[in-house]
Amino acid sequence: MFKRIAVLLALSLTSCSVFKPAIPTPKHEFRGVWIATVVNIDWPKSGLDDIEKQKQDYLKILDFYNDLNFNAVIVQIRAAGDAFYPSQYAPWSRFLTGNEGVAPEPYYDPLQWMIQEAHARGMEFHAWLNPYRATFDEKLEILSKDHDYNLHPDWMLKYGKKYYYNPGLPEVQQHLTNIMGEVVANYDVDAVHFDDYFYPYKITDETFEDTETYSKYAQPQQSLEDWRRSNIDSLVKKVHKIIKNKKPWVQFGISPFGVWKNNSTDPRGSDTKAGQTTYEDLYADPLLWMKMGWIDYLVPQVYWSMDLPVASHKKIVDWWSKNSDNTNLYIGNGPYKIRNNSDKAWDKKKELPNQLRFARENKNVIGNVFFSAKSLMSDKEDVLKILKKKYYNNIALPPSSPLQKNAFHTEIIETEFEEKDGLLHFNIPSKERQNLRYALIYVAKKESKLSLENTDRLVAKIPLSDSGNFSFDSSGFKGKKLLALTFINNFGQESKPKIIRIN
Repeated sequence: MFKRIAVLLALSLTSCSVFKPAIPTPKHEFRGVWIATVVNIDWPKSGLDDIEKQKQDYLKILDFYNDLNFNAVIVQIRAAGDAFYPSQYAPWSRFLTGNEGVAPEPYYDPLQWMIQEAHARGMEFHAWLNPYRATFDEKLEILSKDHDYNLHPDWMLKYGKKYYYNPGLPEVQQHLTNIMGEVVANYDVDAVHFDDYFYPYKITDETFEDTETYSKYAQPQQSLEDWRRSNIDSLVKKVHKIIKNKKPWVQFGISPFGVWKNNSTDPRGSDTKAGQTTYEDLYADPLLWMKMGWIDYLVPQVYWSMDLPVASHKKIVDWWSKNSDNTNLYIGNGPYKIRNNSDKAWDKKKELPNQLRFARENKNVIGNVFFSAKSLMSDKEDVLKILKKKYYNNIALPPSSPLQKNAFHTEIIETEFEEKDGLLHFNIPSKERQNLRYALIYVAKKESKLSLENTDRLVAKIPLSDSGNFSFDSSGFKGKKLLALTFINNFGQESKPKIIRIN
C-alpha cells in the first residue's frame, strides 16, 4: 500500500515539474478544505446512499484536493447534537445513515476510516465539531431518543427555528468538553476544529432567553454581554486543556466570523460595515484566546471579494494579520461564491487566485482554507488551472503549532535502505519509529543544490506504516544523484536530513 503511494507521488510530481509557480511556494503553508456534512452539503451526498457509494464520494473529494497538493481536510463530524462516529454522548447522525440514532449497515466506523484515508494521502485530518447547535430545524419528531434534546431538555434554548445548548450552564460546558475529549482519546485526529457558531447569529425581534441562567451564574456587576463571552471563553479553555492533556500534539483551531468589530463601534476594529460581528453579536473573543494560548490556529472566514466596500477582503485580512499573536493565522476563503453571487467580482476567474496571492504576500498569514469541498469540483476549470500552475504546484507542509515548544530529534533518524526492483526500499529500526508520521524525500544533482527550504526539491511525502518500511521510485529523477531523507513527527516537526547518493 505504502509502496504504491510512494510511486504515485513520485510520478505525479515528476509529470508536472515543467510548470514553475509564479509565486514562490512556502515550505510550510496550511492548505485545507472544509467538508461539510450538515444537510449533506458536501458529504455524504445523501444519508440514504449505500456505504460503498458514500466511501467513493469521500475518496473523490480527497483525491481532488490531494491532486491540488492540499495537506489537510477539515471534516464535520458533529453537525447538530449528533455524531459521525460511535459516541457515548450523541446518536448517529441522520445525515450519515438517513435516520438519526441508526448505525451504518453493514457496520463500520466512518471516522476511523476517513482518518486512515486522509493520512494515507499525506493529509491531516481535522475533526470539525459544532458544539452549540442542538437541532437544525423544527422536525423534533425525527430526533433519536438518545439526543440531548430528549435526554436533557433543561439544557436547551429555542432561538428562531433551532434549539441550542445553553452555553451558560456548567453542565453543558462539561458535556461538550467530554465530547471533544472522547474524539481525541479514541481517534488519531490531527486537530479539533470549531467553526463560527457560538451564540447564534442574531434574528430580528427574537430574544435568546438565557436571563435566568445569567441571573444564577453571572459575577457581580458582570454585564450580560461579558458573561456570555466568558461562557465561550470557558469552553475554549476547557477544550484546549483536555486536548493537550490527552494528546499534546493534537491542535485546536477555531474559524470565527471574519469581522471582529467594525471601527464604527471600536477604533480597534476593522474598516468594515458588517451587519453582525464576532465579538458583539456572537460573543466570541478570539483575540483573548490567542493571547491566553488556548488555540493553535485561527481561520477567520473572510468570504468577501478583494475590494467589496462594506467588507473588503484585503482590509479584513490585513486587520487580522496585525492583530494575531501567539497562533498560526490562516484565511478562510469562499470559492462557493465563484460565479454564484450578487457581487460580480466573483465572476472573474482571478478573484480567488488574487486572494491567495494577497495571503502569500502577507508574512503573518501562513495558509488558506476553502469553503466548501464541492465548490471547486465542477465548472471551475479556468480557476483550477491558475491554482495548479501558480499556487499549488509544489508540496507544502502544514505548519507546526507555535504553542509547541518541544524540539524534535537533533540527530539524524538512522534508516536502512537498499535499491531493488527499480525502487529504493527503506526500513526504520523500531527504536527510531516513535511518533514518526511521514518521510520526506528531497532530490538534487549535487549537495550544494539540496536545500531543504527549496520546495522544488521536495518531491514526496510518504505516510509511514507501523512496520517502518516504505519505498520510493527515483527513476523519474535521472541525473539527480543526491537524495535527502527527513522525517516528520506527530507535532509536525522535521528531523535533520540523511543524505543518500543514488545511482
